Amino acid sequence: MEKQKYAVLVAGGSGSRMGGEIPKQFLALAGKPILLHTIEQFLKISDINIILVLPEKDIEYWHRVVAQQSLNTTALQAIKIVVGGKSRFQSVKNGLAHVEANSLVAVHDGVRPLISTEIIEQSFKTADELGNAVTSVQLKDSIREVRENNQNKAVERAKFRLMQTPQTFQSDIIKKAFQVKEQSFFTDCASVLEFAGYPINLIDGSYENIKITTPEDLVVAEALLKSRSTY
Repeated sequence: MEKQKYAVLVAGGSGSRMGGEIPKQFLALAGKPILLHTIEQFLKISDINIILVLPEKDIEYWHRVVAQQSLNTTALQAIKIVVGGKSRFQSVKNGLAHVEANSLVAVHDGVRPLISTEIIEQSFKTADELGNAVTSVQLKDSIREVRENNQNKAVERAKFRLMQTPQTFQSDIIKKAFQVKEQSFFTDCASVLEFAGYPINLIDGSYENIKITTPEDLVVAEALLKSRSTY
């Protein structure tokens, strides 16, 4: 029997690095809020349940966005709004509390609107087979390790990966992992799962799957969307 699929979309940005007061997930991208682009990609996955984790102060804003964009009833029924916590760890944990046992759950940044359905599907498939699937890409640039007293050293970039989302899991495994005490080095779900003693399975992401955090990112995302519609 096929497992139920969930997507926990974490959208807690303040927009400070974007230079404005509007939370970055609600900024317009090609005439539509960034967050809606992200949601629409996950709604393309058959029978998925979306858990949208928002700061409490942004929930009213979300309802205004929904009214303006006229989301259809089917889409709205697939989305459950959950109040986030003070940290990403707490926000994800709040979202996971609404995920059923023996299911699959993809945790994704709400401001990664260019995720492809192919990667989402592959992440669910791998997580179902191996327990987890963490999206990543190879580094393009040379990197150096910065040490004390401003000393630095070249390191082999082939040994490193840039982490992306979705990071997808069998629900029982990731919910158990999130019972640990929050640590300062928890930067994503993979770091939580690793701390709980599980090996991490990397899958290929995409260089187009950017996280929009600065005005420059928004320009790049606009260009990528335009190129998709053109070609």
